[in-house]
Amino acid sequence: MTTENPYHNNPLHGLKLETLLNEIVDQYGFELLDAYLNINCFRKNPSIASSIKFLKKTDWAREKVEAFYLYQYKGLPKADDEQFLLLPRARIVPADQSPKEPADLSFEDAERLRAKKAIKTRERAAGKANPWGNS
Repeated sequence: MTTENPYHNNPLHGLKLETLLNEIVDQYGFELLDAYLNINCFRKNPSIASSIKFLKKTDWAREKVEAFYLYQYKGLPKADDEQFLLLPRARIVPADQSPKEPADLSFEDAERLRAKKAIKTRERAAGKANPWGNS
């Protein structure tokens, strides 16, 4: 009796962090990765070795890089709500989805995304400050 591995279609399955970083740095470079991900290891003295060291110690940053790898570099459709709650390496990619060519990214798009995230963050903060909406 063979049990199929539900993660076999996830491009992160069995992928070393170093290989992942080499692929995305070769494609996009440290400067563009910093623009999209806003992680210091891509900004200050960037190197594969220092990035690996930082990402191995910093779960939130590694998860952000892994999600970028899946959805920008591998071009997979965004995870559904249930899968989104899981870590990127634990997500099950449906069998009918396969990796595509890396997304064309630009500094202009990165800036637009940053501005959009800043607005959402301000809105969330305003909502938390006064959750009932009254003064």
